[in-house]
Amino acid sequence: MTPADSPAVIGSLVTTIIPVYNRAGMVQKAVDSVLAQTYRPIEIILVDDGSTDETPAVLDAMAREHPEEIRVLHKVNEGPGLAREAGRQIARGEFIQYLDSDDWLLPNKFADQVRALREHPECGIAYGTSMFVDTGGQVINPVSRWTGLEFDYLFPALLERRWWYTHTPLFRREVSDAAGPWPRQRPEDWDLEARMGALRTRLVHCGSTVSCQREHPGAERVSHGRLDAYLRDEAWFLPRLHECALQAGVPERGPEMQRFARWAFKLARDLGAMGEGELAWEVLALARNSTTRHDVGLFLAAVLAKTVGWRMTSRMFQVYLKGRGHVGT
Repeated sequence: MTPADSPAVIGSLVTTIIPVYNRAGMVQKAVDSVLAQTYRPIEIILVDDGSTDETPAVLDAMAREHPEEIRVLHKVNEGPGLAREAGRQIARGEFIQYLDSDDWLLPNKFADQVRALREHPECGIAYGTSMFVDTGGQVINPVSRWTGLEFDYLFPALLERRWWYTHTPLFRREVSDAAGPWPRQRPEDWDLEARMGALRTRLVHCGSTVSCQREHPGAERVSHGRLDAYLRDEAWFLPRLHECALQAGVPERGPEMQRFARWAFKLARDLGAMGEGELAWEVLALARNSTTRHDVGLFLAAVLAKTVGWRMTSRMFQVYLKGRGHVGT
């Protein structure tokens, strides 16, 4: 989409983009939480990502019930990243909110975060505290991840973990546009936020609790069937995260960069174990380039991989780490 094709931005409008795939039974709560905002004006863009159940009809019914506030976009299934991007392309808001179809916002979110951005024009992102709740809405953790902490910038913390949720922040439109499009490949949300961090966008905490992350009982972060794909996605993402951290000014000798190097080293070991030797070498090089001190483990891994191959090297390091008490590392 060219600038000439972009929709005109409506001042003060908050656009919420919700990608939906086969969640007819869950999406209503997410939409209701946006409609319940004490702040106006709002618009909601529901992106049906090629659902194969009754979800498309449910979304269309919502739009008919709230024609002034809800629009529906139907597209082929391409994953949440490209679904959010399709919504972003038609968003008209001065502010952009992303929300997954199984989570929800508290009624004060937009009012508190828009006010924070108005009071701090130097900031491009407002965020608040997010809770972790069970399927019935009972609070498991009132301050989830690091959302209760006040950070001035996304980095360096973002180099170590994604310390908030997709629904936690509210973005100024210009920050979203400057960061560029959502990628298809996972972790698409972390990747987008890393690019925002590379711009050194300032943050402001609005001082209140703003959203809820829903628990999925029994769901693992990575299922056994998806482990290989997850590791390949990490191999794609880590160099991008590293580059964004450098652009953001994260010190190469800082503790966050050293912990990142260990993360990359572990990934190289795991990739080698699954037979992805070429990727393992690339990630090991990233690990070595991310640390400015001599790391015996990284040196030995390179020597052993060249000598006995990645599979054997991975087994040897697993035994070594377990022997030192790092079980499951």
